[in-house]
Amino acid sequence: MDYLTLSRISLKHLTVLHMLLTTHSVTQAAEQLCVTPSSVSKTLSQLRDILKDELFYRDGTHLVPTPFALNIGPSIHGILSSMNGLLYQGSFDPAQYQGCFSLAMRESTFEIFAPILQSLSTQIGDSAQLHVYAKEQMNFDSLVRGQVDFMLLPHDISQPPTSNKDLVWQAILEDEMICLMGNQNSLVNKALSISAYLSARHLGIHDKDLSQPYFEQNLTQHHAKRNVAMTVADFGSAAVMCHHSDYLFTCSKLWANAALQAKGLVQKPLPFEYGQVAYSLVWNKASLNDPALQWLQQQLFNASNTLVGKP
Repeated sequence: MDYLTLSRISLKHLTVLHMLLTTHSVTQAAEQLCVTPSSVSKTLSQLRDILKDELFYRDGTHLVPTPFALNIGPSIHGILSSMNGLLYQGSFDPAQYQGCFSLAMRESTFEIFAPILQSLSTQIGDSAQLHVYAKEQMNFDSLVRGQVDFMLLPHDISQPPTSNKDLVWQAILEDEMICLMGNQNSLVNKALSISAYLSARHLGIHDKDLSQPYFEQNLTQHHAKRNVAMTVADFGSAAVMCHHSDYLFTCSKLWANAALQAKGLVQKPLPFEYGQVAYSLVWNKASLNDPALQWLQQQLFNASNTLVGKP
């Protein structure tokens, strides 16, 4: 082990590198760490010398990390999480917390969890913040690198969404899938058969991270492929299109019951087997060294049980 080189690297260096990987900005990193931008720049210069890599390139006001910096991001996060666990052992008092919690989710997921997030926001101190990002802003790579604390996502239980061993998935809300349609649709007053479902045109959702849903694969294998007329960004957009068309939208029942955009639409059970679906909490194993994140995880579990009436 090269103790001489290790002695040149402090937690300050690792913390600055982690914040730069998170913010991609010297100014924003300095604000988060309550230091001057020149101090952050000086630390970055020292890191470049020690690690023998440029680490970041400037693109206007934006810092672009090098492949090496991205590659070591998860390791840096793990080291800082372990050290944070040593520094803050014991009970956690949310009213005294002065840091930031961060969650990433789809817009549709926010519809369901908004009451829970509001409750969490009132429990933490006035100096603490809760940041909620779109999954497109903070994806699975962001979770591995520690740029976001947790993700809340819908997915098929029968289909593991990622194979990354550093990420833990736990279902916290069971769900089922339904078919939504506008009240002017000719299928409103009829039982939805598999032939009627396949004869109709459908709305799909873009998602570059999650693979093709199990229900889609199962439908194609046992019956036929859906005729997707339009693919949109999120559930809300699809629901709005249902109001203005005869298209069908296959989605989460929990979301359909909670979303304002789905009000007035007609729900029908799906006429085929689609597997098990749920909303899951996803986290990086290293993150739970932090007592604050242990507390947040437990609050999300407890609130989700309350949402579905579990003791």
